[in-house]
Amino acid sequence: MSTEENPILKEVVEQDSPLKTLVVNYVGTVHSPENGEVTVEMIVDTMVKEFPEFLMVIAEENWIRGYHQALGDVEEGERLAQEQSTTPEQTETTEEVPAAAE
Repeated sequence: MSTEENPILKEVVEQDSPLKTLVVNYVGTVHSPENGEVTVEMIVDTMVKEFPEFLMVIAEENWIRGYHQALGDVEEGERLAQEQSTTPEQTETTEEVPAAAE
């Protein structure tokens, strides 16, 4: 697992929809940021504390999709490995032997 933090967490959330406005206003009230800007990280933190079942559904769905993708990748890798092991080498060349002079 990487120790790097996701830079999206530090992004300030723009209030460009009614839902975002509602969430930003609520989270701003809960966190009271000095600069008045609400970040994605503040929203996630608030959701973890106040609405964990919502985030759990998203996390589970994400995990399931990742698992299915990994299985598909393994199957494709096995198929490619099988094809490669059954295909004759393309690098072999045959030289023509000149016919004997009559």
